[in-house]
Amino acid sequence: MTLRTLGLTVLGAVGLSGLTACKKDEPAPAAAQAPAAPTIKAAPLPADTPLPQEPQEEAAEAPKGGGTVRGLVTFKGTPPAPNPIIPGTDPNCDGMELVDQPVLVTNGKLANVLVRVQGNVPGQPTTPPSSMVVVDQNRCMYKPRVQGAVINQPLVLMNSDSTLHNVRGVSGGKQLFNVTQPPLKTKEAQPPKEADVIRLKCDIHPWMTAFVVMSPHPYFATSGEDGAFSIQGLPPGTYTLEAWHETLGTKTAQVTVQEGQETTASFEFIAAK
Repeated sequence: MTLRTLGLTVLGAVGLSGLTACKKDEPAPAAAQAPAAPTIKAAPLPADTPLPQEPQEEAAEAPKGGGTVRGLVTFKGTPPAPNPIIPGTDPNCDGMELVDQPVLVTNGKLANVLVRVQGNVPGQPTTPPSSMVVVDQNRCMYKPRVQGAVINQPLVLMNSDSTLHNVRGVSGGKQLFNVTQPPLKTKEAQPPKEADVIRLKCDIHPWMTAFVVMSPHPYFATSGEDGAFSIQGLPPGTYTLEAWHETLGTKTAQVTVQEGQETTASFEFIAAK
């Protein structure tokens, strides 16, 4: 399915008395003399910033015209068991999921696979979408787990919980930003242009994980629980599609798109022996 813009109603501010600060991140594997990655200071959005009412799964709207690529992501074999989560003593996390399930398989269909066109696309938009890519923190979990974004597209970090979070963005072992998230607050972060796959982590609630996959264009989609994805508005041509999964790696397929036509592509991931 296509990604739709996530949004949420921003609630009023709540005091932060008695909340603990974030723990330190793990030591960077780089050499001791390597400078520490800068922390991006994120300011609250203006009070009149419009936000959609409900989370959407589409992060960027593709241009009109062109062709469509529809497909299915499947999983062969027995999926790995989910990892149990020890939620700790934060009462604001009550009701959260108690398992972490990176490989989410339903009736042989694999969710949370980011499918994108590799590289640049001739005639692709020269400016990023004005719509916001929203990462919500709800019941001490990031939602959605996987989504795509166009480079320079606004990345909005939403805290729907009545507890303190932080959002640490890491790509290729390098810290990109570390944003403190007071309860019921919204902030914005700006990843660097060279970022590819950004992993989001919370140091206060270490089980929290999500991914934002960056592209220079809006031709991408994330598979749903039914394994389906759809990339629309792709200019005619032959392209290489890349299907990325956080633990299963990547697979590629070649497709040829014609104006006003629909073509199909499929990816199969196999359980490790």
